[in-house]
Amino acid sequence: MRWLEDGSAEAVAEALGKVGLGGHSVVVRESVGDDPLWWSASAVVGGRYVVKFAWSQPAALRLAHEIAVLAALRPAVPFLPEVVASSTDPVLLVTRLVPGEALFDVVDSLDRDQVGRQLAEFLGELHNQAGHDYPAASLQPATTDVLREQFPRWTRPDQRADVISWCDWADDVLRTPGPQVLVHGDLHGGNQVWDGGKLRVVVDFETAGLAVPEYDLRTFPGTGPGVELLTATIRHYAQITGRELSVERAMAWHLRTALADALWRSEEGVPLPDHRTPQEWVDDLRDRFAALGISINR
Repeated sequence: MRWLEDGSAEAVAEALGKVGLGGHSVVVRESVGDDPLWWSASAVVGGRYVVKFAWSQPAALRLAHEIAVLAALRPAVPFLPEVVASSTDPVLLVTRLVPGEALFDVVDSLDRDQVGRQLAEFLGELHNQAGHDYPAASLQPATTDVLREQFPRWTRPDQRADVISWCDWADDVLRTPGPQVLVHGDLHGGNQVWDGGKLRVVVDFETAGLAVPEYDLRTFPGTGPGVELLTATIRHYAQITGRELSVERAMAWHLRTALADALWRSEEGVPLPDHRTPQEWVDDLRDRFAALGISINR
C-alpha cells in the first residue's frame, strides 16, 4: 500500500492517471489539520467524480478500509456511492458525483417521517450484513469520565448537576451489552446527499465497523427541530426489519456525542456548528429527553 506525497491537486492528478482518469480538472474541496492522522481529503474531478485520497499512513489505512467495506457491501445495501475506480498503490477511491444537498441543509424542508423511512431502509440492510471480518467500530465520542471532569466549566451553575446525572444515566444504559452489527459509524447529515426529498447516497464509510445498531442514530436527535427524525427512523426500522431499537441507547450515545462535540470545540475556540453556546446545547438535550419521555432522576 502506498499513499500520496502530499495533498496537492497536482499529486491527485498524477494518481488519477494511474487509474485511467488522467486529464481531468481537480478541485480539492476539503482542508485538513496538522495531525498526520487526518491527512486526507477529497476533490471533485472533471465535475463528474469525487476522489478521496490520503498522504499519510494512518489516513491511507482508513481509506483502504472504506474501499474494502464498499466492495463487500455492494449490491446488498442501498444508497451506496458508485465506485468508478479504486487503488491501493496509491490509495485512491473514485466515486460518481451525485447532485444534491446535505441533510443538514435541507432537513427543515423535508417530511421527517419520510426521511426516517429512507434512513431505516439503509440502516436495516447495513445492519443485516454478516459473514465478513469487520473490525470493531472506533467509537468517537468522549467518555463520560472526560465529560464529567471537563464539561461542567462550560455550563451554567443550574445545569451542572443535570450533566453529571445524564452521564451516570448513560453509563447505566450502555453498560448492558447489545447486539453487534455493522454500523456506518459517522452517519451525520453531512454524509448524506438528498435531492427532491429522496436519499441519493450515503458517503464516508471510513469508520464502519461493529457496534450496537443505535450507535448509528447518535446524531439524529440533533438533526432538525425536535426528535421526530429519531422516532420516525426507529419506528420504520422496526417495521422493515422486525427488530426494535432502544431510544434510551440512542439517546445515551447522542448525549456523549453532543457534549463531546461542544467540549472540544469550546476548548479549541472553534464555533459550534450552529454558532450557539454549550449552555444552549444543554438546554436542547433537556428538551429532547422531555420530548421522549425519558426521566432521569438521581
